[in-house]
Amino acid sequence: MVDPTSHEILARLTGLHPKKIDLSLGRMERLLARLDHPELKLPPVVHVAGTNGKGSVGAMLSAMLRAAGYAVDAYVSPHLVHFNERIVLGGENIDERSLANILEECEAANDGAPITFFEITTAAAFVAFSRSPADILLLEVGLGGRLDATNVMTPRLSAITPVSSDHQQFLGDTVSEIATEKAGILKPDITTVIGPQSSAAEAPIVAKAAQLGTPLLRAGRDWDVLPTATGLQYRDASGTCNFPSPALVGRHQIDNAGIAITCARQLATLGFEQLGDPAISRGLETAVWPGRLQQLPWPSLPAGWELWLDGGHNPAAGEVLAQQAGVWSDRPLHLVVGMLNTKDPDGFMAPLARWAASVTAIDIPNEQASLTGPEIIAALGGQGDSAIPARTMPDLDSAFAEIAASDQQPGRILVCGSLYLVGKVLGEAEQARSDAATNDVARAAPAQIG
Repeated sequence: MVDPTSHEILARLTGLHPKKIDLSLGRMERLLARLDHPELKLPPVVHVAGTNGKGSVGAMLSAMLRAAGYAVDAYVSPHLVHFNERIVLGGENIDERSLANILEECEAANDGAPITFFEITTAAAFVAFSRSPADILLLEVGLGGRLDATNVMTPRLSAITPVSSDHQQFLGDTVSEIATEKAGILKPDITTVIGPQSSAAEAPIVAKAAQLGTPLLRAGRDWDVLPTATGLQYRDASGTCNFPSPALVGRHQIDNAGIAITCARQLATLGFEQLGDPAISRGLETAVWPGRLQQLPWPSLPAGWELWLDGGHNPAAGEVLAQQAGVWSDRPLHLVVGMLNTKDPDGFMAPLARWAASVTAIDIPNEQASLTGPEIIAALGGQGDSAIPARTMPDLDSAFAEIAASDQQPGRILVCGSLYLVGKVLGEAEQARSDAATNDVARAAPAQIG
């Protein structure tokens, strides 16, 4: 009998609840009890919530910790290409056999009871982390905070990145309501690092902290970070110091770096003494976070063309990308956009439209919840700028070919609007590399005979 793969088990787990998202802690707590409470056996946890920047902050903080010699586990979602990207053990994605075994263990413990896919896979991650010898776990909230499946343990440190509009159907119609849900991760006496916030977002976070007795380290009050000609300048209660620019691209990564630095300095007071400024600097310089303003080689593009990816998909992400588009002045910018039907294409596209030489809309491949290309183009029409050339194309290769053929000068293509779309691009690139390696081996094989 052949053991089932993680893909086969994950497919079964999707059918355990009629809804993809159903925020509640009860099902999670029930399953964790059946699994002998792995959430009580985790390494020290840094719990990170927020609308944008959670992954970037986690990537920088992980790089800082590893530069200081610590073994780091991490939990992120969603994955881009392979599910095992979500569970990182000691800096490496969980291997297939371990993942399949733990998923089967959780499936058996759940015994067919209703539970969402994210809940049962988060329980599986907790089982994996509870058995890991890591020094620390960076735990990213999936959705919201108060009722998120990760919010069942007591962390050593928490952080909330900038809060803005997203997932309104689950978290509330206003930024204040959404921030109230994010503030649900606050715990009594557990310090929380707060990234730059609007007044509407900051007020409910501060009120919740006062109610619980949660110490806060707030951007603009307890710490600041600013770009400089040679990197960034950081200030907190201990004084001012300079750090190198983060390896991650974009002005917004300065703010994310500030959150990560503040977390690192706080951890240094909580038993992670090796996490000094040299490790922080090294972490900033070496952090990698795929799918967020990531440049990707694409062999079929003509010489001089660049392909960039970013999975941002809400109005705040549109603002961030527009800020970067303003920096990119050396060549025309062509957008390839795909979005889920739960997102706000009008809000996402509004800040970006003025920088675009063209917009090509596509359906996200193999994604039932994708907006259609015409729906995205209709949202662009809402910006009142009919001068932007806009088209729909059936797939990525067709989109890239059409863009390159329509502009005689080398340009820059930005694929954006969805992490799922970015994942498809990265998956195609991975498959192309695998095919090329296979062909190279096949071509070399005859020469090795005899």
